[in-house]
Amino acid sequence: MNRKPFLLILLLLLTALAGQSAETLGKPDKKLRRQAVETLRQQVLTQAAWALQQQPVTVTASTSPRSAGTAHDFFSEGDYWWPDPQNPAGPYLQRDGLTNPANFVAHRQAMIRFSRIIGALASAYELTRDEQYARHALLHLQAWFLDSATRMNPSLNFAQAIQGRFTGRGIGVIDTIQLMEVAQGVLVMQNSKAFGKEDVAGIKGWFAQYLTWLTTHKYGQDEMNAQNNHGTCWVMQVAAFARLTGNQELLDFCRTRYKTVLLPTQMAADGSFPLETKRTKPYGYSLFNLDAMTMICQILSTKSDNLYAYQTPDGRGIRRGIEYLYPFVADKAKWPFPKDVMYWDNWPVAHPFLVLGAVQFQQADWLKTWQRLDHQPEVEEVIRNLPVRNPIIWLQ
Repeated sequence: MNRKPFLLILLLLLTALAGQSAETLGKPDKKLRRQAVETLRQQVLTQAAWALQQQPVTVTASTSPRSAGTAHDFFSEGDYWWPDPQNPAGPYLQRDGLTNPANFVAHRQAMIRFSRIIGALASAYELTRDEQYARHALLHLQAWFLDSATRMNPSLNFAQAIQGRFTGRGIGVIDTIQLMEVAQGVLVMQNSKAFGKEDVAGIKGWFAQYLTWLTTHKYGQDEMNAQNNHGTCWVMQVAAFARLTGNQELLDFCRTRYKTVLLPTQMAADGSFPLETKRTKPYGYSLFNLDAMTMICQILSTKSDNLYAYQTPDGRGIRRGIEYLYPFVADKAKWPFPKDVMYWDNWPVAHPFLVLGAVQFQQADWLKTWQRLDHQPEVEEVIRNLPVRNPIIWLQ
């Protein structure tokens, strides 16, 4: 993607918006932050003890005959696509919101496991500065990004394939949201004694290559332009990986896109997400999109450009989004839209928008609600749509 003309246009838009409203936002509440950390402390140490026993498992550990890629290429299949009963060998048909249990999911599961391991180890390292956590994390990072025998290619050409239709799609980019806590974990642990300069450079080099793919390949561009949570998750991922690699151009691009594209086109004046509420799983998708937008604010905010405080002229901003959805998290029975066709009973959980929003906006009730919700969900669909499961590495 030739970003220069596009970035120039967006820069002009941002300049025009420079005088727009921003709410008065105090400093993050240190007391609520400490409470959040203490809520998680024992869980983190228990999860880290589990992670220390785990050996690396990358995409090369399993393959599918339906993949058009190599052993080093991530492969997944479209969740809501099923064989045609009238033509079982023909192209698959869509059943929106209904997951096909016969899909190949081994690579997705391996990446989620990787994310859980690094998230737990980085959190424990943040709490204790014990080098054993960083040493073990490096074994997994080397396997995924550096070892020529087991590394994953820094591209996503074969994700969310549909049998008889596509060998891969842009929509598959959402699968790598699971690498966000991996990238953040590297930021937390990169100055440890266990991490050598070559290791850090190699890992960051992998993410730099993936960023190039995300911003230049047609699939990446398609996902960037998606109009619902997929477009949000493209910005969220690119922001996380750009911060790790120090790519200021992309960080600026993501800030501008949040202000000029995501908020104006996805959030209604009341703080809801109409593109999500019209889906077959309106509750889960609304939670997911709000988590993603909150993470964008967390990753990209600076002292001079605080996205938590940013508002459109009519007052749309991340606080309005949280204030809209919070009552339906505190009491799901009040949800005004249809129930999700699947996994209705499994939501909500301990969403990052609750804890991060509580700290930023000094809202003790939001934190209390977060504290009582499930911090260790085991349902695969919930885990897949909750890529930020370790707030400690984001809060500090």
